Amino acid sequence: MLLQEGLWATLRLSEKFILLLILSAFITLCFGAFFFLPDNSKHKRFDLGLEDVLIPHIDSKRIQGPNPCPLSPCPKWWASAMASLLSPMSKKNATRSERWACECVCVCLRVCYGGMMKHAWDSYRQYGWGHNELKPLAKKGHSTNIFGNSQMGATIVDALDTLYIMGLHEEFKDGQEWIEQNLDFGVNAEVSVFEVNIRFIGGLLAAYYLSGQEVFKLKAVQLAEKLLPAFNTPTGIPWAMVNLKSGVGRNWGWASAGSSILAEFGTLHMEFVHLTYLTGNPAYYQKVMHIRKLLAKMDRPNGLYPNYLNPRTGRWGQHHTSVGGLGDSFYEYLLKAWLMSDKTDTEARKTYDDAIEAIERHLIRKSNGGLTFIGEWKNGHLERKMGHLTCFAGGMFALGADGSPDDKAGHYLQLGAEIAHTCHESYDRTVLKLGPEAFKFDSGLEAVAVRQNEKYYILRPEVIETYWYMWRFTHDPKYRQWGWEAAQAIDKYCRVSGGFSGVKDVYSSNPTYDDVQQSFFLAETLKYLYLLFSSDNLIPLENWVFNTEAHPLPVLHLDSEAEAGSKYGDL
Repeated sequence: MLLQEGLWATLRLSEKFILLLILSAFITLCFGAFFFLPDNSKHKRFDLGLEDVLIPHIDSKRIQGPNPCPLSPCPKWWASAMASLLSPMSKKNATRSERWACECVCVCLRVCYGGMMKHAWDSYRQYGWGHNELKPLAKKGHSTNIFGNSQMGATIVDALDTLYIMGLHEEFKDGQEWIEQNLDFGVNAEVSVFEVNIRFIGGLLAAYYLSGQEVFKLKAVQLAEKLLPAFNTPTGIPWAMVNLKSGVGRNWGWASAGSSILAEFGTLHMEFVHLTYLTGNPAYYQKVMHIRKLLAKMDRPNGLYPNYLNPRTGRWGQHHTSVGGLGDSFYEYLLKAWLMSDKTDTEARKTYDDAIEAIERHLIRKSNGGLTFIGEWKNGHLERKMGHLTCFAGGMFALGADGSPDDKAGHYLQLGAEIAHTCHESYDRTVLKLGPEAFKFDSGLEAVAVRQNEKYYILRPEVIETYWYMWRFTHDPKYRQWGWEAAQAIDKYCRVSGGFSGVKDVYSSNPTYDDVQQSFFLAETLKYLYLLFSSDNLIPLENWVFNTEAHPLPVLHLDSEAEAGSKYGDL
């Protein structure tokens, strides 16, 4: 060989340099073969300066096998490299070669998560195409009452931007063709306004901004028009459900005294502002700003927002406050309204700060074992229980740290880290290393589910979402390590031949399946895992804001709130 010791010694220094340069270029070319860039020649993407950033994507041809993790196409040493290179102690003394090896590991992990996405998508494509979701064991379509009785292809719409971000463009094209030919909103179906907004409108808008394909914007606007009748209530607080054909709305029968739910009517702002931005129609902006102004006038017990509000009377229902289910994304959207406005919507930021202050005072506690948790306020009593849904709050606190009042940025970043640690413990204290739906801090039990109906895991993303935000803001390698642990557990215990399924008991060594592949698994869980091991330049947070279903929407660079008001119209 040319590089044998004798021949190498005869080469001049300049020849050695040229040879090494050629060799390094060849290695770079081979390394780059793992990825390909999206084809921007056929469409115009939303201009955020990303066109000049080299963003690696997964090559779908490399992940066709039944399970690419961990040996193919990754080197055999990568599993041990994960343990050593992503450990908390390695970052301080990492050499250049170790850092390069760590990047190789991250490349392999992205390939693996792309492989999980391919398995989930291909299974849905084969067994549930056009249905809302998939039953991976029965290998047939599945739907729930949040989508009514229609086949609206929820998984297709929800997964589009994940496919695009991962570079799975053939799969993205299949989804686009189905939407062009089959997605119809004139059906006689009663759907959840909240779920359809975050999954469908959010998913379609994100697909439009990423790809530039006009069909996604057109479909989003068509659907939004179908949701507007839900706001025809005495207060302007929308009904929870609306019939897409008749426009008749109503609330869930189980909600307190016919109330609407805080997290549902409070999680419309991002999508509706973008609809006005794209169409010039002020109706969408006016609907969500009316909700904000109504809430601003209302008394709040202890500064807390109850989860129930009657749309007929404008009065609070049962005094139950939660940062988990029923309340969660209301607080998230206050912060993200400010971020999405390029930090000009100071009213949203002030409302967020006031709400978080009340939450910290009344809901956040430390357990006897030192775990920080967020409880639920019920009729003057703090329930020492935290839901998996609440675990998103760690990422929210980190995201909102910059810009917090009284120089408390460090405090809120630390609070985010403490919530992330608690939620990791809820995973680590189970047999399957997957987190339960809810866990208690009472009677000597900490971060452990007690009731049987709280021991399930349905492929939820919130814990991994917080890992990703904490990684972006701290680059502490433990968050990648924790994310990899969760991914291994999902792939080991939730993967079945027909896709991925939730499990009914995370404390059982022989788990049974719920036989549902949720659309949010493709929209959120796998996307956050992929981003966790990607460059910060892939969907940079200074340019994009994720809706609560992990659909990225661009920051709107308006000069001021006055400009927003003139553009969107007066209330």
